[in-house]
Amino acid sequence: MEQRISLITLGVADVARAKAFYEQLGWPGQEVEETVFFQAGGLALVLWGRDKLAADAGIEELGTGAMTLAQNVRSRAEVDEVIGAAEAAGATVTKPARDTFYGGYAGYFADPDGHLWEIAWNPGFTLATDGTLTVPDFSAID
Repeated sequence: MEQRISLITLGVADVARAKAFYEQLGWPGQEVEETVFFQAGGLALVLWGRDKLAADAGIEELGTGAMTLAQNVRSRAEVDEVIGAAEAAGATVTKPARDTFYGGYAGYFADPDGHLWEIAWNPGFTLATDGTLTVPDFSAID
């Protein structure tokens, strides 16, 4: 299996509300057959009704699996900007941004459906101009 994620699909209670939330954060979405697609770098973030996603996966209902989406940004100030914009758009800040154990700065918010997002500045992770993250070679770090 190739190491690649192509789509992340979030099961949402109200597709229109979820689309409006992400569009308020500056993510232009395209809606097709009650499914919203956002280009997110080299992958897509998808919003789909919880019941439809569960049925498609062949299960009765979606559980609450332990998962967090994360976006690394280029500065401490950008962490604060993104979390502030999310809160203004209707997110709940679950952990205000603060210094981290790894020398960075990060905080969390939950979107209107409770999906957790970590917004982080990590000086050890390189971001290309297009936002592509490169995981460092941890074996080379003392």
